[in-house]
Amino acid sequence: MIKILIAEDDREINQLITKYLGKEGYSTHSVFNGKDAAEYMANQDCQLVILDLMLPKMDGQEVLREIRKQSTVPVIILSAKDREMDKILGLELGADDYITKPFTIGELAARVKAQLRRSTKWSADTSLADTEIIRHGDVELNTKTYEVTVAGQAKSLTAKEFAILKLFMDNPTRVFTKTQIFENVWHEDSLSDDNTVMVHINRLRAKIEADPANPVYIQTVWGFGYKLGVE
Repeated sequence: MIKILIAEDDREINQLITKYLGKEGYSTHSVFNGKDAAEYMANQDCQLVILDLMLPKMDGQEVLREIRKQSTVPVIILSAKDREMDKILGLELGADDYITKPFTIGELAARVKAQLRRSTKWSADTSLADTEIIRHGDVELNTKTYEVTVAGQAKSLTAKEFAILKLFMDNPTRVFTKTQIFENVWHEDSLSDDNTVMVHINRLRAKIEADPANPVYIQTVWGFGYKLGVE
């Protein structure tokens, strides 16, 4: 059974989400502060996290940082902060989706299903790959263990970052537009926000490039999109 961690300090909202997702057939575990959320993720497995940013004891941003040190589990942020910069920051920290309060429980359930579907498809696609190790220059990507190293140093990537890097390494001579990257990685037909792909590309560069301002591996093709750099 799919298990979902709900980290939300508003008990009424937490109970509403728990009850609805329970009816949808998911197993849930509720926590009401960031410290308990981080400790749960350090010791338990789950398939998705619903994370409020304004948590006591440890805020949601710090919880997300701790999660990303050890897991690529999909994370949906819940927040009353609706500025564009707040959403960008959430994505840069490693969130997979961002929902502003107030929200409808139907929308949240749909987002949960979408994230689980993408995560499952990405895992299946990766596990069915013919080649376990893909190499490009100093970058080595393991499609079985989801591990990435650059010049022998391990890099911790989120599921989306891994999928973007694998897309480029599987197609080393192809130029991808933002829309094509979105369709291949998010498995949706249209790109509604250019920032989504851009933020993930910048975050990936920060992890694998020696100088993210002058990328060697993920290069910009001005006016078109992005491509893998020449070895």
